[in-house]
Amino acid sequence: MPVTLTPVQRGLAAGVAVAALLIGAFAAGTAQAGGTAPAPAAGRTLAVQAADAAGGKITVTGTGAVSGTPDQLTLSMGVQTTGPSVGAALQQANRAARAVTATLTRTGVRRSDIQTSGLYIQPDYTGTSVLPAGYAVSESIQVTLRTLTAAGTQISDAVRAGGNAVEVDGVSLNLSDTGSLLAAARARAAADARAKAAQYAKGLGGSLGPLLSMSEQNPTPPPVFAPGAARPSATPSPVPVSPGRQQLTVTVTAVFALA
Repeated sequence: MPVTLTPVQRGLAAGVAVAALLIGAFAAGTAQAGGTAPAPAAGRTLAVQAADAAGGKITVTGTGAVSGTPDQLTLSMGVQTTGPSVGAALQQANRAARAVTATLTRTGVRRSDIQTSGLYIQPDYTGTSVLPAGYAVSESIQVTLRTLTAAGTQISDAVRAGGNAVEVDGVSLNLSDTGSLLAAARARAAADARAKAAQYAKGLGGSLGPLLSMSEQNPTPPPVFAPGAARPSATPSPVPVSPGRQQLTVTVTAVFALA
């Protein structure tokens, strides 16, 4: 049965025929001149290798670290009392907590920097009785002290105000403003990433191309914690506060083109 071709199909067939004649003529001419026609498979392989090399990428991580002096202290403290009834224990705890808060504000701590962080009421089943022998109440606050030179005195005064009911859970030293430090750490991380990528490119026999992408991981500095005494004794001397140094580290992942 005869097959009828459309005009488009006839054009394609003619193109293929012409391409075949040209390839044959080129091969014959090369043979007449004493040369050898390049193998199509070999030429394709070289083209693929060139494309792969041109599209190569190098992925590296860069790290930048800087350090600064903490200028802020976060204090976790509270009061704990016991009484024969819930009301009695709670009243004692409220009285001690108010004394601590009043002392902190009197020594220069902002009211907005004092935050209630916990309230616990539980029965005390000391002994063999099925009824509770009393009740324990614990009230906790978290305080931000923004002047380290005064922080030791503020802590000591707050402890004295609360008396034997006071508990200190711990303190943490922080950097309140990390803007300039982060900028320096990021610049170092980016430079570190580029230097590593250039080394790899040179080792691979190529050169470093443009940056394709970059991402950052965890630029926030962790606070420095110092454990506190369970029940500090009231003392007229300020609590010594040593800020030390705190390190801030930025890590980036960068992807460069391999030229």
